[in-house]
Amino acid sequence: MQIRKTLIAAAIAVVAAQAGAASMMASPVAFSAQEKARLISTLNGERGKHGLDTDHGFVIASQHPGEQGHAISRLNHTYKGVRIFESESVVVTDKGGNIVSESIGERRQGLSAKRFDVKPVISSKDAISKAGQHVPARGAPIDPPSAELVIFPVMKSVRAAGAENKAEDELNAVDVQEVVDRHELAYLVKTRAKDGFYDTVISAKDGRVLDQWSAMQNVVGTGNSQYNGAVPINTTLTGGVYKMIDGTRGTGGTFGAMAITNADHGTTAGAVYSNATNVWGDGKQYIAGGSTTNANGQTAAVNALWGLMNTYDMHKNVLGWQSLDGNNTATYIAVHVNTAYDNAYYSDSCKCMFIGDGGTSFNNLGSIDVIGHEMGHGITAATSNLTYRGESGGLNESSSDIAGEAVEAYARAGGTGAALPVPSGNDWMMGKEISKSGQPLRWMYKPSKDGRSPDAWSTSVKRLDVHYSSGPNNRMFYFLAMGSSATTTSDYYSKYLVQAPKNMTGIGIDKAYRIWFRANSTKFTSSTNYADARLKVLAAAQELYGANSAEAKAVQRAYAAINVGADVAE
Repeated sequence: MQIRKTLIAAAIAVVAAQAGAASMMASPVAFSAQEKARLISTLNGERGKHGLDTDHGFVIASQHPGEQGHAISRLNHTYKGVRIFESESVVVTDKGGNIVSESIGERRQGLSAKRFDVKPVISSKDAISKAGQHVPARGAPIDPPSAELVIFPVMKSVRAAGAENKAEDELNAVDVQEVVDRHELAYLVKTRAKDGFYDTVISAKDGRVLDQWSAMQNVVGTGNSQYNGAVPINTTLTGGVYKMIDGTRGTGGTFGAMAITNADHGTTAGAVYSNATNVWGDGKQYIAGGSTTNANGQTAAVNALWGLMNTYDMHKNVLGWQSLDGNNTATYIAVHVNTAYDNAYYSDSCKCMFIGDGGTSFNNLGSIDVIGHEMGHGITAATSNLTYRGESGGLNESSSDIAGEAVEAYARAGGTGAALPVPSGNDWMMGKEISKSGQPLRWMYKPSKDGRSPDAWSTSVKRLDVHYSSGPNNRMFYFLAMGSSATTTSDYYSKYLVQAPKNMTGIGIDKAYRIWFRANSTKFTSSTNYADARLKVLAAAQELYGANSAEAKAVQRAYAAINVGADVAE
């Protein structure tokens, strides 16, 4: 359930010639207490123009380095000190601390008029107990459950002006808006167990379940890798023993730098991989029941380290974004998770990834696109934090699929350089390498080939599992990068492209990913939906390449191709 948002741009003046240099981020910087206080004071001073009183406030959630010395700040909206769920601001400031642009996810209107009461009736402990009664049994806990008191906006769908009498199947994404119906004081309860992550919204007044969604973000020396042959990997020599710690990528974190650990069929990270020599793995699928530390067992670790190195390098070298959070905080991947585990997932509690060996459906899940996908969840968690349900959840999954394709393209071209290759070396299919049947998890260019994902937006998209509601945006990105076909029987055809030419021209994966990343990191908020994404991706393209650029027109055409907004002529 989403809401349309306003996009406030105080200064958009980036010409196309700046695109390459402008897309490089600054080195990690510390944000002083004075800078943070100044930003909040500035925003508090503007409350009146939004119809807000002094009960409304801001709390900084995260900050990242931006382009050319700019900074990106994400702030939660509060009322009487309580966070308003999915109501937030993304603010870009210049070197002097002046606001350059502000993107607002607006879900706080009307609270003052209602004199909303923020005193809970039930305790957080009671809320956790209530949530536990509605969460399926999912194995041993990975993290203790938590409960945060929030103001939860309950949403409803309304038709936009001019669309009141349209038939359901004629609606475009911009014809429908999500607006706040009412606010409820609630607890956001997070439960994280072996085989399932859930977020449950519990009424703080009477313990009712207001909402619930699955929060598991998954895809359902020399290293001999399983999918890419012999690959170079960075390790550390300590006391005559080689360890899978890459001291050149990331700082701090759990292991001081990027690392690969051996879960050894458990659910915790385990120890960092070590070896007497700096040659790792046998390049073969793990033999069930065998050692996780011999050459065969090391192959999973080689897959993971090579994938993580390429994910880190692509984002740093192409975009200037360091590690998952932009601040170069080190992450890690744990392999051999559980037994015959047909899954891989990202966990934000450790800001790390867990990879299974595969079971019935998959081989080891450490292919390059899957690792890029899961690490993409970490980047989204550090930036837009798109809520993992409905349309925003579909965009979250799509953003990870997009990241997976970008990482794959970069790795296939040798893993070097400051741009994604043209033509790209990726297959535009998610998880094809890991599939025992040879069938991918998702087709970016024609999502409906899986029999469950839609090719275009409709009002039913928000009711789908996020792995299927991601389909239209995946197709949008493919068209943006690679273009479409005018042949009606082609997998690359869209009936929604009605302007000339009927086959839109792509702009290449390099420009497409730069545009997408800027929108996700500086404009999207946690409740961004398809219609809102179109506006903000377009704004990102206009900032990078110009208001009337071919790139901006391509964004409009790519979204029009999935029934989001009107088509335009090239």
